[in-house]
Amino acid sequence: MKRLLWLLLVLALAGGAAKYFWPVEKAEVKAPVQTVTTFVVAQRDFPVLVDSTGSTVASNIVDVRPQVTNVVAKVHIKEGQRVKAGDILFTLDDRADRANFEKAKAASDDAQRQLERSIELLRQNFISQGSVDTARANAQSLLAAANAAQAALSYDTIRSPITGRAGIINVFPGALVQPGNTVSTTTTATATTAQGAMVTITQLDPINVQFTVPESALGPLFAMQQSGQAPTVSFEATGGQKRQGKVYVVDNQVDAAIGAVKVKAEASNPDHALIPGQFVRVQLKAGNIKDALVIPSQAVVANTRGEQVFVVDAENTVELKPIKVLTQGQGMAVITGLNVGDKVVVEGKQNLRPKAKVRDAAAAKPEAKPEAKPDAPSAPKTEAKPDVKAEAQK
Repeated sequence: MKRLLWLLLVLALAGGAAKYFWPVEKAEVKAPVQTVTTFVVAQRDFPVLVDSTGSTVASNIVDVRPQVTNVVAKVHIKEGQRVKAGDILFTLDDRADRANFEKAKAASDDAQRQLERSIELLRQNFISQGSVDTARANAQSLLAAANAAQAALSYDTIRSPITGRAGIINVFPGALVQPGNTVSTTTTATATTAQGAMVTITQLDPINVQFTVPESALGPLFAMQQSGQAPTVSFEATGGQKRQGKVYVVDNQVDAAIGAVKVKAEASNPDHALIPGQFVRVQLKAGNIKDALVIPSQAVVANTRGEQVFVVDAENTVELKPIKVLTQGQGMAVITGLNVGDKVVVEGKQNLRPKAKVRDAAAAKPEAKPEAKPDAPSAPKTEAKPDVKAEAQK
């Protein structure tokens, strides 16, 4: 036990002596220099481009329904056919309505002739003015009845109210149709009822596109409209169809849930390649911002204190500076709070702290060494032959 204590004492004294005679300098701890990618703040005209998604919407759509209860006599169109305003779509059985019209028209014509006779007799003082007034009232009443019968007859010919393309036809000759949403098809065995319109006519040219834009784009959008210019849009459907159009309406309220407003644009669609309900990717051009300060959107740091960026000074030290983002698009942001020529950190800011030292990744890259050219083939070495004359002289 005593030997163990003596051994520990000797080791302790030896360690103290070693530290006294051979002191070790304390290593100086330095924060590592972080490699970042930077961008120099530029000033230029910035086009306000807003990328969004939306859907195609028909500029006009009509569900064709009958105005009277009757039987379909003839269908004049085919499913998917293009029709013009005024084209005949369906003809109903008009025999009863035509007979009623002819009867009412004959009565009206007779009453008109009676009125003319009464007027002539009044001139000859054979009848009183009261008789003429009675004949006039009777003629007007029968004329109104004839007009009503003619209107009822006109309902038997159903025409297209708009120019567009017909959809699925829900009735066939012999089907009993009636006002409302019910179309009945009666056969000898059963009677079936189908809900819906006789056909739906959809106007496809022009076609509308509905999408949303953030409220930050409303300023340039309204400024462009007030100057008399229509903001333009370009969009592409999932099927690959591309179109260009113009904005014609901006909704009158912002959806507070998403901070965006609905916008509608109109585009030509002469080939009817686009139909309502298609998903589209939209890019809206809402004007230009003159002499804007532009930085990459990736450089913006958003936290509880607002929007900030890391700015690199002349000594490669970073500082956080507050900014305000006016609008964004195409990966770039228009900001205020910086000056032209300021250098901001774009990539590598995740672990940065104020006063940290950085170096630019572009400057840190080693210069590319020139490729070594292959050496020219050396001439074959020849062994030196002994000089015969020199040997002879010796």
